[in-house]
Amino acid sequence: MDSNDLDSVCQKDVSSKQIEHASIDESFTPEEEKALVRKIDLMLLPVIWIMYLLSYMDRTNIANAKVSGMDEDLNLTSNQYSVALVVYFVGYVVFEVPSNLILGRTRPSIFLPSIMVLWGVLTCLMSVIQSYTHLIVLRILVGSVEAGFAPGVLLVLSSWYKRTEQSKRFGVYISAAVLSGAFGSLIAAGIMDGLEGAHGLRGWRWLFIVEGAATIGFALISLFILPDFPATSRSLSEREKHIAVNRLASENVTAVTEDSAPLSNWGAMKVACGDWRTWVFVVGYMVIVGSSTLTYFYPTLVQGLFGNASTEKINLLTVPIYGAAFVATGFTSYFSDKVPNWRGVIIACWLAFSLACSIITCAVYNHTARYVLMVLMACGLWATNGGTLAYASSAFAGMHPQARGVSLALVNAMGNLAQIYGSYLFPESDSPKYIMGFSVISAMLALGVVVFAGLHVWFRHRTRSFLEE
Repeated sequence: MDSNDLDSVCQKDVSSKQIEHASIDESFTPEEEKALVRKIDLMLLPVIWIMYLLSYMDRTNIANAKVSGMDEDLNLTSNQYSVALVVYFVGYVVFEVPSNLILGRTRPSIFLPSIMVLWGVLTCLMSVIQSYTHLIVLRILVGSVEAGFAPGVLLVLSSWYKRTEQSKRFGVYISAAVLSGAFGSLIAAGIMDGLEGAHGLRGWRWLFIVEGAATIGFALISLFILPDFPATSRSLSEREKHIAVNRLASENVTAVTEDSAPLSNWGAMKVACGDWRTWVFVVGYMVIVGSSTLTYFYPTLVQGLFGNASTEKINLLTVPIYGAAFVATGFTSYFSDKVPNWRGVIIACWLAFSLACSIITCAVYNHTARYVLMVLMACGLWATNGGTLAYASSAFAGMHPQARGVSLALVNAMGNLAQIYGSYLFPESDSPKYIMGFSVISAMLALGVVVFAGLHVWFRHRTRSFLEE
């Protein structure tokens, strides 16, 4: 089954009134296209990778700060810590779709670095908080500002690459989030070892200062490197723009050109919300993101398993979890582009694997065994994260770019709603077994298996019906 057959059946082509599509022009050689893709990769992927690495570190460093003394200094209860996790996603979910509507009308090279500077400043300010109230306010503000980044990157990536190229690129993007946990834990361990008490500040305060400053510094650098959309990027020659737009048109991936007729914000919302695929992917992604709330509790869970370990050792013990997930994500992303029409099955199989690990974790109480199971679970959860985004992006490829931006933002935003209830899955009162948390995750993973297996069957059925007509 050719990938274009799936597009013919499952994509909703935009009308000529919505966008003036560049005609499919094959007047470029495969060598020219390969050279362009290499140039795009070099311009886009390293910058986005570092930006997302810093973004995820700034989002999740609260977990390392908690076990490094923040909870004691601020007198945080287990419930208050959960609330601090939840409030981040209030602004994050609310502002994702509006941010992508703005991005669709502006330049990514300015919009994304600008919001990055803002959340970097807010991260630095986390170092001076003196109360639970200060923590809540800053977490809300950080979430509101960071809301525009992840869906913005999804829109940019889906606007540059063919559907058969996207899994590897989304895998690169997600790998930054995976490694951010490892880097964050290593940085936290180093700071606690070298900066605890320096200039009268606790180590966890230095953690926010160092990571926030790094974010601001790289945001300023990315202003001069990050490209815009294919037809409007100042980093490409006119010939390269022509190839970039037309190679996407050959796979029914719509692209914005300078002559494109923009959709109104309401029109983009109507197209995105009226497509059933948007909501199925929302449910599927909610399962994965909700299960991945384990990320915020890795240090706490490890501390529960190895209660007598030092803070430095606890931070270091989380590193192998992310290392294994990184390898699994890379392998899965590479393989998925080889068989793009089997992405649903690949995701369903990984979720079934994580489901088995989660169920066994509920039944096994040996500390070492549970640690190994957490490592294996992380492989399945992170590998499916990038895979789902690539799957959704290819499913939405034929939409008007602004509507596609809204659909991707809705998937990311609504999916992240799962982190709100996920933040309450591992209360300290459940330590060290955490049966409730792993039971809920098991149920979510079971739903995910059904959703993605069902998507695969539906796409295959529709394609077969189309070919028989």
